[in-house]
Parts: sequence; C-alpha cells; structure tokens
Amino acid sequence: MTPLLGRHRAVMPDWLSLYYRQPIELTHGEGRYVYDADGNRYLDFFGGILTTMTAHALPEVAKAVSEQAGRLIHSSTLYLNRPMVELAERVATLSGIPQARVFFTTSGTEANDTALLLATTYRRSNQILAMRNSYHGRSFSAVSITGNSTWSPTSLSPLQTLYVHGGVRSRGPYAQLSDAQFIEACVADLEYLLGQTRGQVAALIAEPVQGVGGFTSPPDGLYAAFREVLDRHGILWITDEVQTGWGRTGEHFWGWQAHGQNGPPDILTFAKGIGNGMSIGGVVARAEVMNCLDAHSISTFGGSPITMAAGLANLNYLLEHHLQDNARRVGGLLLERLRAVTAGVPCVREVRGRGLMAAVELVKPGTDEAAPETAAAVLEAAREGGLLLGKGGGHNTAVLRIAPPLTLSVTEAEEGARILEKALRNAQ
Repeated sequence: MTPLLGRHRAVMPDWLSLYYRQPIELTHGEGRYVYDADGNRYLDFFGGILTTMTAHALPEVAKAVSEQAGRLIHSSTLYLNRPMVELAERVATLSGIPQARVFFTTSGTEANDTALLLATTYRRSNQILAMRNSYHGRSFSAVSITGNSTWSPTSLSPLQTLYVHGGVRSRGPYAQLSDAQFIEACVADLEYLLGQTRGQVAALIAEPVQGVGGFTSPPDGLYAAFREVLDRHGILWITDEVQTGWGRTGEHFWGWQAHGQNGPPDILTFAKGIGNGMSIGGVVARAEVMNCLDAHSISTFGGSPITMAAGLANLNYLLEHHLQDNARRVGGLLLERLRAVTAGVPCVREVRGRGLMAAVELVKPGTDEAAPETAAAVLEAAREGGLLLGKGGGHNTAVLRIAPPLTLSVTEAEEGARILEKALRNAQ
C-alpha cells in the first residue's frame, strides 16, 4: 500500500470507489494522455468519467481560467455575472428549446435535482417516470429515480418512481423484436403503466444513451413515440444529457435529437464535458417551466465566473474545431476497429456505441451471464498496457466504457484498440 492510499483510506468513506488493485495517482496530462506519480503515461479513454471532453491541459481553457482567476474567482448569483450570461445565451440557443431559460449548477446530480424540483412543482405531483437501468446522480432524489441497484443505496425516496421499458435494446423481454416492434412494445408498456397511476405524473426523465448503465440506447425515435403519449397526459420530458451532450455521440449535438421528431424536450440537464474538468452543470427549460417556482433562490457556486470562463472557452474550441464531426468520424473508425479486434473473443457479447461513446459488454463464454471478474481483469491489463478505461453495467451486465476526449486522433484510436485487444486476450 502506498502512503497516499493509506491516508486516503484513513479519512475517506469506505464506499468511495477506487479503480485498480493498486490505485494510481494522476499528476498531470496533455492532450489525450495522462501521467501518474511514478511517471507512467496512459492513453486516457475515460476522460475523468466523460468530463475531460476536449483535451487535458487545453491551452485555451487554461488561459481563460488563469485570466479570470486574476480578476475575480467568485461572486455568487446575487450579482450580475457577464461570463454566466454569455454562456447561458450560447447554451439556450444550442439547446433547441424555445424561450429557453438556463440555471447553472455545480454537477449533473444537482442539475437533475433541479429538474425534478421544476417538474414536480410545475405539475404539482411527485410521480416520476424513469427508465430501467438508468443513473441520474447520487443525491437523495437522484438515487430514487435511478433504475440501477448498484448505484441506488436506499429505497427511501421523496418521489414515487415508476420504471419504463426501453433503455436497453439487446436484453430484456423485448430484445428479440425488430426496432419498430420494440418501440411499439415499449409505448404499449408506457400506456399500460400510466393506467396504473393515480393523479397526474410529473415527468419522464431519460438518458438518450445510458451512461453508467453501460452505454445502452433504444432505437432512434423511441422517445419521440413516448412524447406523443406524454403530451396527451401533459407529462414533461426531461432529457439527461450529462454524458451525451456537446456532440459526443457524433451524429447529433444532443442525444435527444435522435428522438426529436415530435420536438425538443421540456427540460434538458447537462454537466461534465462543458467544463472540460471544471465543475459545471445546468438545467435548460422553457420559460413557463423554469419560472414556476414561487420562492426565491440563488446559487453560491453555480455559474461562478471562473467556471463560466472555462465553459465559454471550451465551447468555443469545440465548435470552432468541429469536434462533433471528429467524434462521428474517429468514433466510427474506433467502433469498427473494436468490432474487428474483438471478433472471436469468447467473452465479448457485444460492441456498441455512438461517436466517441463506445462499450464492450463481457460475459462468461457461451452464456449471457455477466463477467465482472473478466471486466476487472481487462481493466487491470489495459492499465498495464498504458490505457485507461471505465467500467459500467446494470442488472447482470459487465461493460467496459470507452469515452476519450473528442480531439482523439485516428492514430490514438488505433493505439487504444491494439492495447484493448491484447488486454482482452490476456484476460481470457
């Protein structure tokens, strides 16, 4: 045990997870690479849980943070804040929500908390529809709408949550259906579920691609079909874009746009990548919904000048360098390469993903049973080979999550695929 690990265990909660048998201390990074305290270099295919979206030590963001820190680090929302207004204007326009209002938070958990507050207040109901296998954060309200028992430590809840089919395409009772039949069955399930409720349901909250659940997603158009049902009942649609936003999926800037045939969501939550490592989250909602609260509120740290400066610089870089296109192009090549190198590997059940959001699901060979021990072994072997990956999954699933910065090059994608191939074969 290293001295730092001993100190960590002496003062941190037992439930605070660490990767690897011998946890590593990351000290610095550059581009798509990070370095540990022993000087080892790693190709980062997890980006601080999809948070270092653009690149490590991006000069444009570092400069913006440094310059703002030299002027003013903090003021709170009690005062006018030019960087906050400027970023809100950009986000409101990009969101696709008409008459959008933006509220900044410090995390995705807090953003989803705020979205639930808005929806339940607007609809005067504590009933929430959530997707099976979902994850929405670690607060008391967020874990109560998380349909993934691994990340939901209590059954106590301020909300009545009803779970809907559809977030996982390749498992469950509808897995063998065609895409059209899958959507039809999920819509029928939603209609049936609503028939069991008393009073009005406040909202449906859904990740367009489930993050912690293992980068699973429904066929395009599912949430558009849900929207027709929701609109008949006056139920709001909340899209959780904490992991899917800002062009990561390649085809779309937001995940909801794959399901946008019936218009944009009522509420959109975001976080992670917009700050490129700085603590930014937020909620976008149409004005009628955002303004429904009849009490005063502020945020001490949400929308701080320094994080807003980082967000603006990062968003400008993302748009000016067409990183959504890069995610689509390089992500497509990476997925092809991953499918090629895993072909014939008995423990690989599926390679899936969109853009630079890829997953490799692992099972015990010859079965559909999850192989968490294999996933842990591959994670270790990949680290030894110089590659950092993430883990995830839901009920009876074990998944390697791959989400590098959106500036990933073709050469780096090839390098990561080679290391992963070796790690998979060594872990057999």
